[in-house]
Order: sequence, then C-alpha cells, then structure tokens
Amino acid sequence: MSNLERDPVELLCPPDEPIGPIVQVLEAREVPLGGPRAMPVRRTLPQRGRTTIGAWCFADHYGPDDVAQTGGMVVPPHPHTGLQTVSWLFEGEIEHRDSAGSHELVRPGGVNLMTAGRGISHSEVSTPGTTRLHGVQLWVALPDASRNVRPFFEHAHTTPFTLGDATVRVFVGELVGDTDAASSPVTVFSPLLGAQVDLPALGVVELELDRAFEHGVLVDRGPVRLEAGGTAATEVAWSELAYVEPGLDRLRLSAGDSPARVILLGGVPFGEQLVMWWNFIGRSHEEVVEFRRRWQSDVIDRNDPDGLFGTVAGYDGRPLPAPELPTVRLKPRR
Repeated sequence: MSNLERDPVELLCPPDEPIGPIVQVLEAREVPLGGPRAMPVRRTLPQRGRTTIGAWCFADHYGPDDVAQTGGMVVPPHPHTGLQTVSWLFEGEIEHRDSAGSHELVRPGGVNLMTAGRGISHSEVSTPGTTRLHGVQLWVALPDASRNVRPFFEHAHTTPFTLGDATVRVFVGELVGDTDAASSPVTVFSPLLGAQVDLPALGVVELELDRAFEHGVLVDRGPVRLEAGGTAATEVAWSELAYVEPGLDRLRLSAGDSPARVILLGGVPFGEQLVMWWNFIGRSHEEVVEFRRRWQSDVIDRNDPDGLFGTVAGYDGRPLPAPELPTVRLKPRR
C-alpha cells in the first residue's frame, strides 16, 4: 500500500528512547487513501515519540469498509525503497502486482510480503468480488546491511493453532513456543514477529515473549485487557496500539464480554536512524531527494521505465506521481 497523503510528514527517525512506562497506549490518526471516495485508514506508526517497534515502522488499520460506499482499495503503481510491505487481511481480497513480475491475490489467512530493497514499484487493488475490506498494511524497515538487496516478493499461507483460549496465526517471524505453526516461512532481515491472536468472549491467553523484543498490540476487535511485567492491567480500545517495552517474558491478554482480535508485533529495537518520506526509506535527506527524482524522471516522465523502479505490468492506469518535497531539509520529528 502507498502512503497517499498529499503532504506526507517528513520524518528523521532516530532510535527511539526508552519511554518510561512498561506499557504505553498509542492512539491512531485517520488518513484518507485517495480522492473524494477515499478509504480511510487508521495509522498508529509512525507517530511522535514512537517511530518503530522492532523494525516495524508503519501500521495502517482499515475497515471493515463497505466497498460500495468507499470504493475499496485502489492504489496505483508507486515506488518503495529500503523496506518490506506486509499485507494481512481479515475480510476481502486484494490483487498485488509489482515490477519484479509478481502477480498475487491475498485473502484472509495468507500473507503477501514484498521486499523493496534497492527499489521496486507495485499496485494494490481490491478485487471486484470484494464487498467488505478489512485488514492491516504494515511496513518493515530494512537494516542498512540489507536495504539494497534485489527486490522480490513472497506469498505464504498460515496455519492456525490453539494457545490457551486463543487461536493464533503467525504471518511473519516466530512466536516463542514449540509448535511448527508458530513461525512463518517468509524472509526477514532482523528478528521479528507478526501474528493475529483471536480470543472468544471472556477468553484469556498468556503469551511467552522473547525478552530481547519490544512488542506492539494493535486491537482490531476489543477492548482487550493487557497485563505485562507485573503491572496493573491496561485496557486497550479498538484501533489503539499498546507498546510493551523489552525485557519481559510474559504477556497476558484478556477479552471482555465480546470476542477480541489483535495483531501482535515484535522485534529487537531498531538501532538505526531512518529518514522516511512518502513511500521511501533512506538514511539522509539527499538520498530521499534522489529517490523521488528517479521516480519522477524514470517512471512518471517515462525517461527510463525499466530503470530503478521498473514497470508494473498488467495495471490499467497511470502510476502515482510523487508529492512535492518540503521546502526545507527533512528534519527530526519526535
């Protein structure tokens, strides 16, 4: 998915500082994707004071949307650098195409992971048969040693398993445990975890954690009560993201009178400075400026459609022009 904001916030993302409390609840901001019938998404990462959870650097939560009202997801070809995109659905179906030649559908229970590496372009469109669209779109920052890899795409199915009262699906990385289903085969470049956890009404699950990881709990259906580190329970409401600091080995989630569903994210704290603007991740202002110049020149102006970002074959429409850069250098935002 593209960041379709017309004036994307410029972010120089230093490694996050310790935040103090063991658990911190982060609220989402609403962002429209596209034009007059834009599909709204709720963005919890990045934001002031918390730009990453592990290498997870972008989290959009959307739906359930009535496609007849919103128009669904229509994201034309657009570029990415220095990151991986992770598409995960609760309802609906999305068609992915990219300039590496990939063409794949993603449905509930399956994961699409695209590694942009040095540069790629792709489109995301909900299919004509989709009436309700509901899911999350996530980005993973690639570490400096891996961010210039050749772009590639992976699709994988996940296997649900039972843990306590919960049904769990791991779609990225590995959950601490002894079941083969607690890991995903897709490629990661830093220690990561991405999983869906479903609880019945009044259900409880205790999750074993990797103590080196920080974690995020994004509530899709709730509220959910979260207990970590021996502190009092924290209630996390729908579409809120609870940040849980590293050093803990247990996390307890409890549903209320109705079923609950969360996305659990985790990873080793990302110790590198990032510059994020629009759909690019780089390490300096100059690098991001050059990414934008290449996209506009090579693809939008068609000077080199087979260049850095390539061409998305099979998409019926024009690629997405980049917004104008800010008039000042990309600067820190905390």
